[in-house]
Amino acid sequence: MSDAGPSSQGSAFWRFSLQFYRLPKVADACIALQEEAGVDVNLLLFLLWHARQRRRLAKADVTALEAKIAPWRDATVIPLRSVRRALKSPPALVEPATAEAFRNRIKAVELEAERLQQEAMYVLAPLGVAGGNPDEAAAANIAAYEEMLVRRFPPAARETLLAAFAAMPAA
Repeated sequence: MSDAGPSSQGSAFWRFSLQFYRLPKVADACIALQEEAGVDVNLLLFLLWHARQRRRLAKADVTALEAKIAPWRDATVIPLRSVRRALKSPPALVEPATAEAFRNRIKAVELEAERLQQEAMYVLAPLGVAGGNPDEAAAANIAAYEEMLVRRFPPAARETLLAAFAAMPAA
């Protein structure tokens, strides 16, 4: 994800993701979850967006989503992320400013790959069971993701996301 502001383009899910991701501490929590727990941030955001719609997903729902999105993520998002990260310290062959400009172009393509993933996920909505309040649905959806991954999220990152979700103004 990027720190870009919401735009009128894209689905309600994409706009939610941009708004949520730029809340204080959310980006850092998402990156920590990605690095420490193997979380697909787009999937996590999809689960939170569903919670905003008062929808709870079960482990089976999360597992099915993971199976659908993994091929795209593995073929596009992760390789682009790897290239972008490698260019933080580029080989000396190319001037640093030129390498940084190229890295920024890769970053834009990576963000577009994430947006395309999210737009494809949006078409799958709505999922899960409706009912309850959004905060409870958010905690339940994160728990279902943890259960699917067979690992708990780092508590600080989990708490940060749930607090930011609870404080987020309704759209």
